[in-house]
Amino acid sequence: MATILDGSLLAKTIRTELSGEVEALQKSSGVTPRLDVVIVGDDPGSVAYVNMKRKASMAIGMHSEVHQLPADASQEHVLDLVHSLGGSGKVHGILVQHPLPRHLDEQPILDAVLVNKDVDGISTLSLGRLIVGLPGFRPCTPEGMMRLLAHYAVPIEGRTAVIVGRSIILGKPMALMLLEKHATVTICHSRTKDLADICRHADILVAAVGRAEMIKASWIKPGACVLDAGYTRFEDGTHVGDVEFQATCEVASWITPVPGGVGPMTIAMLLENTIKAARRAAGA
Repeated sequence: MATILDGSLLAKTIRTELSGEVEALQKSSGVTPRLDVVIVGDDPGSVAYVNMKRKASMAIGMHSEVHQLPADASQEHVLDLVHSLGGSGKVHGILVQHPLPRHLDEQPILDAVLVNKDVDGISTLSLGRLIVGLPGFRPCTPEGMMRLLAHYAVPIEGRTAVIVGRSIILGKPMALMLLEKHATVTICHSRTKDLADICRHADILVAAVGRAEMIKASWIKPGACVLDAGYTRFEDGTHVGDVEFQATCEVASWITPVPGGVGPMTIAMLLENTIKAARRAAGA
């Protein structure tokens, strides 16, 4: 039976530590870390996630503001807001909730976030620093998964890792982070042939496609570590990940649950990055 990689529990521990860091920074420098989130439109999922981030920020003593623009906001309007936040000395972290509405050109908006405030780690500059191995903020979801692997002492060096999904916020940066830890990495996508057979060779399998239980237990190598970053919610309120969870538990050695695995770690990394940005701004 697989060991559950409990992201909720680890994230709770991290948030407790971060709360202490916020208090220490306030006492030493009079600075309260502040995260500002930009959201365009009123997509229920995005609104709920943004509110969750703000609530988590406030719970550890940080300050957080949400800037919600109408769904038809222009490219210029969004860019003006991001530039304004970048110029504010009170704002330490900026997050643009994505995906943005289709009429907007997303990458220039993400790139308008100053690299020292890009706590989501997905601007071109931040991703470039990851590629060449320079310090910087890493994308929060893959960073959270790497922290889970480290916490549970899952072997990475020399292991074969397979990532299903190639997004710039998850699949691609996760591949680079695993490479940094000396894994041999394969990235799969919608045009990959013989996907099931490739997955069966993975010592570490990362699922990041957003398709309910697409990856079957029969695709899992016995003893593998499975990181499920998928989330599908049904009309009856139930939810599943990208991996067939119960059956996979009988094959894998480690697995993240959905929910309670990757999601809480993503938010914990966002808070941690914002506090790092605040400390740097304060010269701490």
